[in-house]
Amino acid sequence: MAATPIHFAVSADLREAVESWRQWLAGEKRASPHTLDGYGRDLASFMGFLADHHGGEADLAVMAALTPSDFRAFLARRSHDGLARSSMARTMSTLRGFFRFLDRNGLVHNPAITAVKAPRPPRSVPKPLGADEALETLATAGELHDEPWLAARDVALFTLLYGCGLRLGEALSMTRRDAPKGETMVITGKGRKQRLVPILPVVREAIADYMQQIPHPAEASGPLFLGARGGKLNPGVVQRQMRRLRLLLGLPETATPHALRHSFATHLLAGGGDLRTIQELLGHASLSTTQRYTEVDAAKLTSVYRDAHPRAKAKNSATT
Repeated sequence: MAATPIHFAVSADLREAVESWRQWLAGEKRASPHTLDGYGRDLASFMGFLADHHGGEADLAVMAALTPSDFRAFLARRSHDGLARSSMARTMSTLRGFFRFLDRNGLVHNPAITAVKAPRPPRSVPKPLGADEALETLATAGELHDEPWLAARDVALFTLLYGCGLRLGEALSMTRRDAPKGETMVITGKGRKQRLVPILPVVREAIADYMQQIPHPAEASGPLFLGARGGKLNPGVVQRQMRRLRLLLGLPETATPHALRHSFATHLLAGGGDLRTIQELLGHASLSTTQRYTEVDAAKLTSVYRDAHPRAKAKNSATT
């Protein structure tokens, strides 16, 4: 799927630079169409601002002459428009990346943007389900359909999300050929990066049971998870099923398909899994992303520290 073209009024030289940047992101950085669309919208908002701010189309010369106050004025405009802090932080990240590209390619050298601090986005903490809630979700997922094969599909999908920590998009991108047959499988995640994921027997069995019941013929290259009419399962359908499970089981609003991925990571950490391993299993590029799960289970980590650290043991012995 190609990224949607983003249109904004700029000079020919700047438009060529933007297109080269997008091609570099897609080819070298392996950015997904969804990511490219987001970057394009961020850049379009900035170019629209410059058209008003400078009274005409932006070009490479304008980009080279921008000052820190120009970038701050852009942030002030976006804030006045009601843009969230997290969105402004992402937009500034996009602009920094674009200016670095221009600099590396000898098109524009302007370090002014490095003097501007974007609003710090609020730190989000993953909201997993409890272990009992996650297991109850899997056990109940098949009760929402009268069609046995659709019931088996939902059980297989939710078991896969929780048992392997997949993103919903990763699971729905799997083909029948990708269906796990051994103890591991290769998953293609963000940026088309691949990772090896262990497969629990319960996951293999749930998917095998679902595949035996599928009434629609399909090639090995066809989607693994199908909608009621035989096409690729829409993520909106999965979200709707999870909302129905929330009502049925009395789960919190944060109980989403992605919460099953959070639950996978949090429960591994609580069971003694190390962060580096969990990082690899989740496909996180940065360990700092995985470290958010330590905030969820801080009490567990404190307990492990007290039981395992030599100095902590010595202190406990002295006080008993």
